[in-house]
Amino acid sequence: MAIHDLPRNFARFQDCFVTPRRDIAAMLATTFITWMGQRTTAVALPLVALAETGSPWTTGLVGGAVGLPMLTSAWWARGLRQRLTTGRALAGVLAVQVAGLLVVPIGAALGAVGPIHLAVTGLITGCATAVGAPAQRALLADICDRLGAGVAARMLAWQDFAHRSTMILAPPLAGWAVTAGGPFHLLWAEAAGVALGAAVLLTVRGDATAAAIPGGGEASGAPGAAETSPAPGGREADAPALRHVLARHPEIRRAVTMSGVGGLVWFAFTLGLAILGAETGRPGLLISAGMTGYGAGSLVGALLAPAVVPRLPALATMATGWIILGTAFIALPAVTSSLALIACLAAVGGFAMPLGIGSMNRLITVRTDGAERRAAFAAESLVHDGAVSLGLLAGGAVIGLAGAGPTLVVAGAAQVAVALVAGPWLIPVPAREHLHPVRSAL
Repeated sequence: MAIHDLPRNFARFQDCFVTPRRDIAAMLATTFITWMGQRTTAVALPLVALAETGSPWTTGLVGGAVGLPMLTSAWWARGLRQRLTTGRALAGVLAVQVAGLLVVPIGAALGAVGPIHLAVTGLITGCATAVGAPAQRALLADICDRLGAGVAARMLAWQDFAHRSTMILAPPLAGWAVTAGGPFHLLWAEAAGVALGAAVLLTVRGDATAAAIPGGGEASGAPGAAETSPAPGGREADAPALRHVLARHPEIRRAVTMSGVGGLVWFAFTLGLAILGAETGRPGLLISAGMTGYGAGSLVGALLAPAVVPRLPALATMATGWIILGTAFIALPAVTSSLALIACLAAVGGFAMPLGIGSMNRLITVRTDGAERRAAFAAESLVHDGAVSLGLLAGGAVIGLAGAGPTLVVAGAAQVAVALVAGPWLIPVPAREHLHPVRSAL
């Protein structure tokens, strides 16, 4: 190798290995920072809304408004999501989110927070979240492709760990801050966190086009990680409809279906345990035990997922996780006399979830690339988050009609049934001729 080639080879090495690792670290840091801000604000915002408006119904107005852009994003965001292929573009989305988040704290500072402020905040942040969250996962996977087989699945699992760790860290920190100084100053926390996250994303140099290096990722057929060739549909000019992506990839469609059903019945756990606690004379205790157990279990599962998920069959792992969670739901009404048993059951279900979600992310990164990958992540977010919103909206009425215990049992049975049908055991996944034959290793 000639001396004059050294600078060029060093620059190539830096572009292929150093820069992607730095970009990955920046994106994982952004996930942690923004979710810490969001979870601390989640504690303060209902208190401020109640204090400023005096109306309990306004405490859920932001959450309800956030769901509207998500539920309609399949139409209005189809072209936009294909432009979010760089760190700079994603930083712009976070900047829009910051503008929405500032509406309430500025209004509180001026002494004028009403339902309109809360609705506007929800709509703006909902639009940003609907396109930004799946685009961040897609870009992270694209950047990881150049580092070799299995890296995208592992890094998405670490991103999930960063997200779940805030479930443990943020609420007690926010509770202490509210006790020490009241909730108003915490309203700035999420805006500050998202703004810092936007600044970090500006340092990300990789993009979806640059990441598509031949032989670099799982989609290239590299040995050892469910070798595949790139799926069709990766051209940036394409903006595939979400339903078309799900139709093209039956395994992803099954995974998204399980995720959607899980989101739809999630209210049975949160609302169900809260109501069961009130009915048994222990208000707040059952839901506290359940959420603590679930959070601890999911954190352990998320810590193990980066090492475990790439080694397991993806669809079977995801289906098994939902069967475990559904079984825990079914058993919960029978152990309401013991807080320890509730926590243990919830921990088992929580442990399985990061493995299932990591497996779904692995399916998406292996089966798709480019425009299809962004659409697949958007479809999963739309189905899951939209189902959660619909479940919470109707959950109170369902529990009121059927009772908390029966609702938990039916919700658990639904998850088990869907996992059995969508898993690879009862109904084999149809073979697709254009797919690389070793994709069946998933």
